Amino acid sequence: MRPRSLALVLAGGAGGRLELLTEHRAKPAVPYAGTHRLVDVPLSACASAGVDDVWVLQQTHPSSLAAHLANGRPWDLDRTTGGVLALQPSQGTDRAGFTEGTADALWRKAPQVRDAAPDLLVLLSADAGYRLDLDAVMAAHRESGAAVTAVTAPVPAGEQASRFGVVEVDGERVTSYAYKPEQPASGVVTTEVFVCSTVEVLDLLEELEADAGDDGLKDLGTALLPRLAQAGRLRAHPIDGYWRDLGTVDSYWRGHQELLGEDPAFRLHDDVLPVRTRPTRADPARVLRGATVEDSLLAPGCTVAGEVVRSVLSPGAVVEAGAVVRDCVLLPGAVVRSGAVVERTVLDDGADVAARVGGPSAVTLVGLGTRATEDLAPGARWPAPPE
Repeated sequence: MRPRSLALVLAGGAGGRLELLTEHRAKPAVPYAGTHRLVDVPLSACASAGVDDVWVLQQTHPSSLAAHLANGRPWDLDRTTGGVLALQPSQGTDRAGFTEGTADALWRKAPQVRDAAPDLLVLLSADAGYRLDLDAVMAAHRESGAAVTAVTAPVPAGEQASRFGVVEVDGERVTSYAYKPEQPASGVVTTEVFVCSTVEVLDLLEELEADAGDDGLKDLGTALLPRLAQAGRLRAHPIDGYWRDLGTVDSYWRGHQELLGEDPAFRLHDDVLPVRTRPTRADPARVLRGATVEDSLLAPGCTVAGEVVRSVLSPGAVVEAGAVVRDCVLLPGAVVRSGAVVERTVLDDGADVAARVGGPSAVTLVGLGTRATEDLAPGARWPAPPE
């Protein structure tokens, strides 16, 4: 008999490391790969694994995600019983209010989780790109008898292990866990996907919360996972294939570059484990006479009349004739005007890079860990080339 499982997509964080991209939207609602949103990745993993009950824990800018969720329909999770349920902070109990970390979020929802009585509890963040056979992870977890199975991966290229939860492993058993350590003991990190034995984990959370005092539980890596590693109750499950954290501007840009090329590091389409999304109703992409497009992804509704190289264009993005876009990510409605050259940059929704200045700046740029608002003269480049 298949065990009952409940997935919690922890989608409430402010996402401040993505800077402008999360000023007016929830982090899970940030566009991804031109046609998708970050939340599509965990929801698709749940759908492919047959996890019918998926709770999306929202907090910051929840309305930006509501329309995209569409009651779970894009992932075949719109059900009479179960399916996608969006949960916001509530009042009226001793667990009311806004959450301050992933462990705190789980503790606040623990009474509802206990009422649902799942055999397995799946916890997923919504700020990474990957494809995961979650059904295999759950099966291996039950066979192991561990309290928590953490899906792990090598540190992605260009990243530092100190940004993540770092584990040391003996076979499958995690012998030590450190949350964002200054001096990582290994290059193996958790992907923020966990499968839990429900009762044991919730009981331990209650114990840790009682000891935490005013500091609160914070994140799962603050106390829960180190305690389980010390007790020999934490297991590692290496991910089979690609994984990239997308939670900073730099990693977001790198993740999009890894979607490109003749043999990209990651493709969203897969016959067995596809990354699904809410379909767009935009017209097909338009590539006009004189345009050149090389090694790029063009979403429906974008228009290219200039030069686009190794870039990802979202619906409504426009590259005018005489404009050059190289190694960029253009979010919905971003416009690069004739004469502008933009390189290695993420342009947020509606950004308008003008070649000529006619008054106050209307250009919003997010580029590799920096953000700026400035006008570009004809032929100017952003970011400026090194002297």
